[in-house]
Amino acid sequence: MKPYKEVSKIVGDKPFSLETGKLAKQANGSVLAQLGETSVLATVVSSNEPVQDDFLPLTVNYQEKAFASGRIPGGYFKREGRPTESETLISRLIDRPLRPMFPKGYNYPTQVIISVYSADDANPPDILAITAASAALSVSDVPFDGPLAGVRVARVDNNLICNPTYEEIEKADLNFIIAGSSDAILMVEGGADIVPEDEVISALMFGHDHIKTLIDLQNELVDGVGTNLPKRPVPENEIDSKVSKEIHSLISSDIQKSIRIKTKQERNNSIREIYSSALERLSDEPDFEEKDFKSIFETYQKSAVREMMMKDKMRIDGRGFVDIRDISSEINILPRAHGSSLFTRGETQALVACTLGTKEDQQRVDTLMGEERRAFMLHYNFPPFSVGEVSHRLGTGRREIGHGELAKRAVQAILPDSDSFPYTLRIVSDILESNGSSSMATVCGSSLCLMDAGVPISSPVAGIAMGLIKDEKDYLILSDILGDEDHLGDMDFKVCGTSEGITALQMDIKIKGISKEIFQEALEQAKQGRLHILSEMAKTISSKKENISPYAPRITTINVDPSKIKDIIGSGGKNIKKLTEDNDVKIDIDDTGKVNIISFNEENCNSALKDIAYIVREIDVGEFYLGTVKRTLDFGAIVGLTPTLDGLIHISELAKERVGAVKDVLKEGDEVLVKCLSKERDGKIRLSRKQALHQNIEDFRD
Repeated sequence: MKPYKEVSKIVGDKPFSLETGKLAKQANGSVLAQLGETSVLATVVSSNEPVQDDFLPLTVNYQEKAFASGRIPGGYFKREGRPTESETLISRLIDRPLRPMFPKGYNYPTQVIISVYSADDANPPDILAITAASAALSVSDVPFDGPLAGVRVARVDNNLICNPTYEEIEKADLNFIIAGSSDAILMVEGGADIVPEDEVISALMFGHDHIKTLIDLQNELVDGVGTNLPKRPVPENEIDSKVSKEIHSLISSDIQKSIRIKTKQERNNSIREIYSSALERLSDEPDFEEKDFKSIFETYQKSAVREMMMKDKMRIDGRGFVDIRDISSEINILPRAHGSSLFTRGETQALVACTLGTKEDQQRVDTLMGEERRAFMLHYNFPPFSVGEVSHRLGTGRREIGHGELAKRAVQAILPDSDSFPYTLRIVSDILESNGSSSMATVCGSSLCLMDAGVPISSPVAGIAMGLIKDEKDYLILSDILGDEDHLGDMDFKVCGTSEGITALQMDIKIKGISKEIFQEALEQAKQGRLHILSEMAKTISSKKENISPYAPRITTINVDPSKIKDIIGSGGKNIKKLTEDNDVKIDIDDTGKVNIISFNEENCNSALKDIAYIVREIDVGEFYLGTVKRTLDFGAIVGLTPTLDGLIHISELAKERVGAVKDVLKEGDEVLVKCLSKERDGKIRLSRKQALHQNIEDFRD
């Protein structure tokens, strides 16, 4: 029986509690974490049978229950289905800092499941989930080099806030999720509204201070609970030193040559040939195991590359550590897309297209807090041909969703507000070639295609991926890393921003964390690289085109008195239906009186504007108006001035001479120019045709 224990601390200005020993007791470890009235249950189970391969089969699944916020799921089936994009992103967010904290050699299938069981309208559950997962591992028998913790840092009115509410996040100009150990930061994910590097560093260090408090809380939980449960032993894969030396002697010379081949495919082909040749020569040896050979081969290759960089000061493709690969870009390469670009950096290439839509095209998303509408979407696709591979996987993978979200966050900060540019925007990035940093190519290509589409962005944005090679004595920071440098290095640090500041960050560490000094140096080096990339992009296009694509819808916005909305719509929608059909336009109206007219040609738009102006016009005493005779009476004529407003011309005001019968002058359907004589308290309007006869009727037709 696992003992029950609950601990709590004030984190920021809110109580944060952890509880174990009450729920899900058959799991290897389980912890309920609570902040406000938001609570999540994290469980961990690790199999008793290891896999044969030398890797950790870890899966992390975050799931939201609709009942947690007192809701019933939307859709036909009324139950939670496949993970949403948000759940997938949060699963990745938890996985990334946890994975490097497992000891090397632990190869037992392990599953971490985090379920949201209560969700208030103030505290997001994603931050709770990171700390809860770490706590569940810490109280379990699964070997784990933790604990670690996660916090969100937002800045509102120049004040940093730890674990802000939804409302505070909406107002923030900086929003980062940070995970770390007591010694260092392990993971960063977030965005900012063009914030300078030094202010970003301050926010990260502020977050790390609060992470230490959460780690103290976990240590308090483990004390007396987890300490009674010994951790499983980590299998040691002992390889005969003689075998290891034999393999090294067989492959070392060839690998040293291959890792200096600058072209990715040639280098990879050469490495594969060395592997196959050595494997064939050793396969007849007694007690030979390919998995041991593979482990030795990959370990040597990694150490050879790292040694080449640290000692010879040489990168795989021959560049200096701060050098950026050759960049080329084009725009308007897809004739019918509203905006398009091709961005190429070294052996990484992104084809990016932008589509302008209307309010009807907004994405409707069913979230834990209710339905959301999104006017900006960015979709990233990574087809297998981009790396010369064959894959039968269908659908969008976690990596594609994560990379797309990072690029979206980077670009969102430069987009115009909906009042000045009332379009729905969708960007699609297809990666055509990849050798490192395809998400950053997506950011650059997105900026270019937005300008090509005529979107009034505040400034161009670019992204760069930074790497790190670190040993016990020294470290190297690499700009614009290759795929192999990412795989064999210690850090993948993606930095996006304009020339003025940062709009998005994503950092993953494969070691136990990095210091503030390395952070500062990496951000400064990234800034110099980003400025270079922006200057290369500016050679293609540096600001938006004057006009949007002729294939994009035209949206013209006017504002009317909210009391006139009912007049535009008409009884049963009669007026708005006639407006859209007569002028071949779409019309969006909101409660504030903002009216968007959507059309594909200017003539139709102007015609609709004229009709709306007629509907909503105010009638002022002493002014002239063109109206239509609706009825004739014995004593005068009723004239329609707008679809909802009529006035009366008395028979004495029909003409300068005496009129015997109204029908002698006017009949129903006639167009007539009139002057407003008065507006009575009861709403009646008195008109005169006689006093308008001297006016030219043609002057009032527009």
